[in-house]
Amino acid sequence: MEEYNIKDIIKDNKVYFLYARENKLYYGIDYLGKTYQFPIPFNDINEVGNATFMKEDKAIYFMRYIRKAIKNNDFMLTNKN
Repeated sequence: MEEYNIKDIIKDNKVYFLYARENKLYYGIDYLGKTYQFPIPFNDINEVGNATFMKEDKAIYFMRYIRKAIKNNDFMLTNKN
């Protein structure tokens, strides 16, 4: 399992919407010259509350979702690069 430093991933970085599938929003983030994606389950009110999900946003706002994705091995390298 690869180790990630959440602070390095989000510092001065942005996330961007990729797609929605099976009650999840998928966002991308560029880190160390590679593109990663992570899911956000949008059908769980306890998870998302009344959040607004923009096309592009500051990575700091998505820290909890990125952290959870890393923990669950859902922080995945994409084939974008």
